[in-house]
Amino acid sequence: MIKNMEFTGKIQESIPAMAVKVAVSRLIGAASGRAGHSGTSLPGKVVLTADKRIIGRISRKYREGTVIVSATNGKTTTSAMIASILKKKGLKVSRNREGANLKAGVASAVLADVSMTGRPGSEIGLFEVDEAALPGVAWQCSPRIMLLMNLFRDQLDRYGELEHIAGLWRAALRSLPEETITVLNADDPMVAGMASVRPERTIFYGIEDAGAGGGKMQHASDSKYCSECGAALRYEAVFVGHLGMYHCGSCGNARPSPTVQARDVRLGGMAGSRFTLVAPEGRMEMEIKLPGLYNVYNALAAAAACMALGMDLRTVSEGLADFSAAFGRVEKLSIEGKAVMLLLVKNPVGFNEVVRTLMIEPGRKTLLLPLNDRTADGRDISWIWDVDMEVLAPAVAAAVTSGTRAWEMAMRLKYAGVGPERIEAVTDLRSALERALELTGTGETLYVLPTYTAMLALRQEIHRHFSTDRELGDLVWK
Repeated sequence: MIKNMEFTGKIQESIPAMAVKVAVSRLIGAASGRAGHSGTSLPGKVVLTADKRIIGRISRKYREGTVIVSATNGKTTTSAMIASILKKKGLKVSRNREGANLKAGVASAVLADVSMTGRPGSEIGLFEVDEAALPGVAWQCSPRIMLLMNLFRDQLDRYGELEHIAGLWRAALRSLPEETITVLNADDPMVAGMASVRPERTIFYGIEDAGAGGGKMQHASDSKYCSECGAALRYEAVFVGHLGMYHCGSCGNARPSPTVQARDVRLGGMAGSRFTLVAPEGRMEMEIKLPGLYNVYNALAAAAACMALGMDLRTVSEGLADFSAAFGRVEKLSIEGKAVMLLLVKNPVGFNEVVRTLMIEPGRKTLLLPLNDRTADGRDISWIWDVDMEVLAPAVAAAVTSGTRAWEMAMRLKYAGVGPERIEAVTDLRSALERALELTGTGETLYVLPTYTAMLALRQEIHRHFSTDRELGDLVWK
């Protein structure tokens, strides 16, 4: 691992060289966009072949430093929440807002923000970073804040077991300069245990409301063992997956007391949630427009990171209150006069939290479940058998499955107890959306639960085949 002190002395380069890199990245991005691609990673990928240190050359010039966010679940939403709070403070933010969170995506984001001389147009950098890519980005950025939120089992064919990712995160923490503040989730045993790498500059956040949890550990939960001695942890409260209040009866290791806390959590289904934020600066009522306890965690993480930057409670509260859903995460649309809600699902824990939130809503539900097994989703889709579909089954009025693994999702629903007469497999995504809309009654909501690439494809279909009626605020077929 290259140390920061060794890197700092090599960060300067001539203005003409930087101008060429910026110009090349913008030409590639423009050409990619005209060809119909998002172009979010390609410019960075090309420039990185010529300059592997381009992220550091630019990111270290942000006047207010850089914030890095990494997690299995919630990093896109949390990054967007942080951006909302920073903007309330009047700061210009550079970030990889499209969710391109590998090294190339971060490189594209910093290149898009600079002048031809390499001077950033923004005052602070905010980058969500893929779990496995964290070491390669962190040592270059020398972040002011490192926010690590959670580790869940996800895409085993790509990431491997959690211990492997935890090792990468520890390596990333060891590469940081002394002044970096680490913000850790106290309720995740594996993440909280990383404080031992940097004990002097660590802030913990967590939920301090035992009644907010589901009451028992889900069978899909992952990190249930002590990071110190390997014994099974004992839980006083379980919140999301393996996140909760825990201690080890064998060696005495226990959940650290969170500095930034969520108390008196009130979940309001799809309408959103409220909680009391408690911090050394005081306490304040918080309201977010996103559903589920997992989004309370996202808001709490964003608040902790921003307070570590010196933000006051009122700015945090106003930034969270104004926040609307990140790309594809609890997006609300109106199509053909019917309400449609997109809820990204990509692993058992996240899916289970969506199920838990749906069950708060009254009545039976019409679902569209597009399941893909492309590279960005993970080729192994056996994880759907760890989702507690049995809980949801009685509330399903109709379900349309789609995507490359539509039939596997249909089978999972059948074995969960959804009657075959209520399940339809339609592999073509546009046709599946049309059929699901047909099955959704007037005044009802269609809940769309796609995996990552299915979500991207669905948004393309909506963009391609729908137009907006500006008077009605509605999407209609072109």
